[in-house]
Amino acid sequence: MTIKQERAAQLIQEILGELLMFEVTDPALQAVNITAVRVDREIEYADIYVFASDDEQEVMAGLNRARGFLRRELAAKTSFRKTPELIFHWDATIEHAARIDELLNSLDIEPGEANTSNTDGADSDAGEDQGADEA
Repeated sequence: MTIKQERAAQLIQEILGELLMFEVTDPALQAVNITAVRVDREIEYADIYVFASDDEQEVMAGLNRARGFLRRELAAKTSFRKTPELIFHWDATIEHAARIDELLNSLDIEPGEANTSNTDGADSDAGEDQGADEA
């Protein structure tokens, strides 16, 4: 992304975050976090990635209901030539990371078990090499 796109994305994320926190009254959108914003080169479209601990379908429906209000408020608070169309996406990255942590924590590996198998093999190979050099 260009610097202009990065600045626009940052500004959109800040404004929408404040709007969702302080001005939107829909209960489905109370715990929504904007995780990322991506804009196209002409800043005509903004892909907004969101996450919430609530139900995904309920949150996405609430965002679609609030889309017009959010875009109108964004237009009032910015000086874009054309206010970008807001396209909301569910960001499942946090869910994936939690699942990976859960899987890693469920493994039954003793703390020193992985290291002992590698060092034993390395030490025995090193001893054989030294014996060959001395002969």
